[in-house]
Amino acid sequence: MNGNLSLEQRYLAVTSRIERAAKAAGRDPRDVRLLAVGKTFPAGEIGQLAALGQRAFGENYLQEALAKMASLAHLPSMEWHFIGPIQSNKTRKIAESFDWVQSVDDERIARRLSDQRPPRLPPLQVCLQVNVSGEASKSGCEPADVVPLALSMERLPGIRLRGLMAIPEPTDDPALQARRFAQLREFFDELRERLGKSGDESAERGTDGFDTLSMGMSADLEAAIGAGATIVRVGSALFGERPR
Repeated sequence: MNGNLSLEQRYLAVTSRIERAAKAAGRDPRDVRLLAVGKTFPAGEIGQLAALGQRAFGENYLQEALAKMASLAHLPSMEWHFIGPIQSNKTRKIAESFDWVQSVDDERIARRLSDQRPPRLPPLQVCLQVNVSGEASKSGCEPADVVPLALSMERLPGIRLRGLMAIPEPTDDPALQARRFAQLREFFDELRERLGKSGDESAERGTDGFDTLSMGMSADLEAAIGAGATIVRVGSALFGERPR
């Protein structure tokens, strides 16, 4: 994909796609953030993208991410998102090292991240991952568990629930694609209402800060933005085909 283009050209192409999609949806392009997904790509390319102005980077594998963080520690203002499945024996390092975790789908994992977030750091920004397509191979909580799990996460002191994330199944069917994104948007809107009406002390923030809808990747970011995505997670359209 875009194999003959430079990294800068691919970056400009992706940011242009985001801007066009946002404008087509009647949205401000500044309301949609690009998360550059660097899994399997070397730290040098991450650093090049940071030099072009990209700030937020997503990683799926903890050890790979930690090595990149160490290599790029001299660069200012980099924001690291963990977006892969979370094993319980990895939560401490994730809680200590990342700014965001987008792939929380279990209350036990959420509690471990909260308990293990160092007090010297601000609360870990988290998204609840939802399995909107019902695939057995996909991470994410069941749709029926979204509200109770989100409400329990909202009470945890070491994390801050920012929104929802999903990775729908790949499809060439625009109608199915639209349904998946619309379903996550409906959960998001319902949760904003529920968090705003909640009567316990955890709702002092209300919906303040519950503002993130992370969906859409290289192939479908336009549809996701049209459905309300605030973060699109892009890898191959930026870096090219992943090395095998």
